[in-house]
Amino acid sequence: MDSVASTFSLSRFVEDARVVMSVAGRARQLARLPDGRTTLVIRMFDEGRRGDVCVAGPRTRALFKNVTGDARAVILQFKPGWSAPLLGVGASALTDRIVPLEDLWGHSGSDLCHALLAARGLPEVLDRLSQAMALRTRQTFEPASARLARRAVRLLEGDEVRVERVAARLGVTARHLRRAFTESIGIGPKDFARTVRLRRAVRLAETSKDWGRIAAEAGYYDQSHLIADFRELIGLTPGTFLKRAGERFGPGEAEAGFHDAAGR
Repeated sequence: MDSVASTFSLSRFVEDARVVMSVAGRARQLARLPDGRTTLVIRMFDEGRRGDVCVAGPRTRALFKNVTGDARAVILQFKPGWSAPLLGVGASALTDRIVPLEDLWGHSGSDLCHALLAARGLPEVLDRLSQAMALRTRQTFEPASARLARRAVRLLEGDEVRVERVAARLGVTARHLRRAFTESIGIGPKDFARTVRLRRAVRLAETSKDWGRIAAEAGYYDQSHLIADFRELIGLTPGTFLKRAGERFGPGEAEAGFHDAAGR
């Protein structure tokens, strides 16, 4: 391993890593909520003898899937705004898509797929992936717009809700911010702000069923605004969504079974 790879840390780019198991003969409903995140999914079948590695791009609408079969998946969710340096493509090229890694990287993507499938556990997966990503960051160019978009993400996930105020705080026009955000995050800043509110509401609903209070704390104008966003972004009312299959819907578990939904 060269000096660049030895000092490279995935923690700078990855905000969640987990292993998801499915059990043969047991159907499981998975969901991915709208979000400005890109996810790497490593699926393994037959105890790792076969599988695939795909990139799930940012989503503008929720995606549901019933998954059956005996499989294991390692799921890495990247922080917003790192698609260009890590994957070599802008996030907008991945929006609402699930793409095999070899389609993005060619032969090196196929080689990494085989190496990851041969790994004996999550630590070894992360180690091999770190080496591959270290090499990619030396070969790709990160536009200044990506750094601007990441700063905007921190504001929108913090206490700022209006895109115009975010642009003003960053010293750019709203139009410039929208262009940078769409290229580097994969969705526009207003759409991203909607996903932030939606996810806040889902988390709050885990401990409360007072939808008026949930709407206010999540950043909605009122309860009807919350319901309208649930219907448009998820296709369900809040209550129906939370009851569906008894699942706790979060950012990580969903993608393991979504390759088939994309024609895989």
